[in-house]
Amino acid sequence: MTHHTHSHDHHTHHHGCGHDGCHNHHSSGASAWIAPAVSALMLAAGLLMSHFGIQFFADTRIELLWYIVAFLPVGAPVMKEAAEAIASGDIFNENTLMVIACIGAFCIREFPEAVGVMLFSSIGERLQHRAVDRARADISSLIGGGIKKVTALRDGKSIQVDPESVSIGEIIEVGPGARVPLDGVLTDGDGLFDTSALTGESVPRSINRGGEVLAGMIALNQSVRLEVSRRYSDSAMQRILAMVENASSRKAHAEMFIRKFARIYTPVVIALAMLLIIVPAIAGALTSYHFIFSEWLYRALVFLVISCPCALVISVPLGYYAGIGAASRAGILFKGGNYLEAITRVNVVAMDKTGTLTTGQFSVASVESTSIQNRELLALMAAAERGSSHPLAMTLIRHTESQGIAIPHATYMSEKAGHGVTATVDGHTVLAGNSRMLSEAGIAIPAEAGLSAKGSVIWCAVDGEYAGCAILADTAKPDASETVTLLRGLGIDRLVMLSGDRKEIVDDFASQLGINESHGELLPQDKARYVERLASTPGCNVAFVGDGMNDAPVLALSNVGIAMGGLGSDAAIESADVVIQTDSPSRISTAIKIGRVTRTIVMQNIVGAIAIKVIILVLGAMGYASLWGAVFADVGVALLAVLNSMRIMWKRY
Repeated sequence: MTHHTHSHDHHTHHHGCGHDGCHNHHSSGASAWIAPAVSALMLAAGLLMSHFGIQFFADTRIELLWYIVAFLPVGAPVMKEAAEAIASGDIFNENTLMVIACIGAFCIREFPEAVGVMLFSSIGERLQHRAVDRARADISSLIGGGIKKVTALRDGKSIQVDPESVSIGEIIEVGPGARVPLDGVLTDGDGLFDTSALTGESVPRSINRGGEVLAGMIALNQSVRLEVSRRYSDSAMQRILAMVENASSRKAHAEMFIRKFARIYTPVVIALAMLLIIVPAIAGALTSYHFIFSEWLYRALVFLVISCPCALVISVPLGYYAGIGAASRAGILFKGGNYLEAITRVNVVAMDKTGTLTTGQFSVASVESTSIQNRELLALMAAAERGSSHPLAMTLIRHTESQGIAIPHATYMSEKAGHGVTATVDGHTVLAGNSRMLSEAGIAIPAEAGLSAKGSVIWCAVDGEYAGCAILADTAKPDASETVTLLRGLGIDRLVMLSGDRKEIVDDFASQLGINESHGELLPQDKARYVERLASTPGCNVAFVGDGMNDAPVLALSNVGIAMGGLGSDAAIESADVVIQTDSPSRISTAIKIGRVTRTIVMQNIVGAIAIKVIILVLGAMGYASLWGAVFADVGVALLAVLNSMRIMWKRY
């Protein structure tokens, strides 16, 4: 089992065909349609003149000239590209195939079909490009890009400036209903913001003065002023857009398969087209079979027209792009199509407890002490913990201050990661930490101490004697048990909870939620080892979900690393493959669902396109498919595949 190989094969996202573009001679807008319109009118006029037996059109030379003129508006650009492709050594590209097919049709006097093939392929091409560009535009507007101007306050005046020109520390104004263009801090009053573009949450969020407001949020009730805290290019919105854009450079296996398939498919079909002429010709020479060259050449030309793998090369990358877009609308960032694919194979979900399934907002539930008063114990513990950044330490200090207890000053303090702190306070040596720390110091904890604790315990010893403990409780997130139900509903039965907390608490919390496997008292490196062992077990595809702050190594060792609430945390964005921007663990199941829908639709496109091409090839070889049928099938399949890919965006998850 491979752990993720972070491939950065930065192919630009082109709508390729085989090796390079399915014709890329398209300009956007109305001017793009002039050439096909001219060709279409001339083709229609030619067919009508033939039908009504117009006298001057009966001359074959005039008819040929007429159709050559009709062919050139759409054919000339393709011929030019075909010549350039051949010059650069790329013989099997779609332009070359189309040109050969059209010249062949002219040779066997199928003039209208020669024009028709090029005309419909060029119309189809323009429609495909339009669909792809529309799809792209839809996706980036859903994610909320495209801020053109910002109102900045300079010299007391409000002026409109480019977002790129605003520097950190400047004050900007955002009107009600407008999208916040840059990250900043609210300078006056409180504001109500729609955060759905970033988090996918529908409930507006109230932010107080001094609170952080991120680019992409929408000010709801009144105009607000912000002091800019990050450059435009570093803003939350731009980071998301950049991640979605970069995501397309990390290809899924299906995309890789299609690129390889296109390289093999086209030459094989050309070889078959040649055999379609050679085999009957040999049969005609050696047996009594009557070989008609023009009939078999026509069948070979049908092969050439259907030999372009355009539908696949366009729709598969677009499918993954749409999946990444749909996820980002739900507040989930996939860092690549490869992770969108990997998450569909996940059958084990390992979750960190604190901050992922619980709020991480601790409160002191109770204090037990032996020989000294509770207040004195709290003062000593808070003094010892003052230099620590551990969330439990900070909670203890806040609680002590809220009780109006004066916290003395520690003269010495050292912290042992994953264990606790040792400090000198008022001449006493104070140890505050987990049970492992006290037992390593040779201090026995009485059997009855902290027995009723339904939370994390900070044990304390003073001058080598056990002194008491503080019990801190954490609350489950509102959707924690729903998360378990949703994951089970997706067929993921093995759910594992990992935590640094006491084993009893972890097991108790896991059984409340219905998680059948839990491991407590783990240091960060123990979690990493456990996940690595799990991920290397045959048949296990592990997603690890953590808060991204201290879980970076674990995220990197799982098959799919998912970071929760990662909007503010750069560490999470760096180390995770998927970033869930809200604090709702139920989004894990949404991410898996989007991955599965994307996979299904991409497979439909691959199977459907190949099946239709094979049917046309068989009918063509038997003489039942015309060039018209071939070109309609080719263009139609490509357009259907593009529309099918867009279903990923339109679905509700």
